[in-house]
Amino acid sequence: VQLQASGGGLVQARGSLRLSCAASGINFSIHTINWHRRAPGKQRELVGSISSGGSATYVDSVKGRFTISRDNVRRRVYLRMNSLKPEDTAVYYCNVVRLGREFWGQGTQVTVSS
Repeated sequence: VQLQASGGGLVQARGSLRLSCAASGINFSIHTINWHRRAPGKQRELVGSISSGGSATYVDSVKGRFTISRDNVRRRVYLRMNSLKPEDTAVYYCNVVRLGREFWGQGTQVTVSS
């Protein structure tokens, strides 16, 4: 199982970014995919998840600003981030749980300047 997150970068506050998570080695369409982030000096946080049926849930701090979507044909999950804030600065990771085991991508850095 391999996951690769991409699309991070430096953006000004109130700007937008779209992260992408590409997955291989799994039956992609049947798995829930999660986005996490780890901010400097903080514990890793679950940002949101998207189920196999396309239902997404979010942590309260990003509701209304972030949107998770998936493309099962391209085997990708996207995290669209709008109205970014400096506190969104973190390394963002996608992960999947398969047969009780967690798999993680390498992460992509998002830096939001004020």
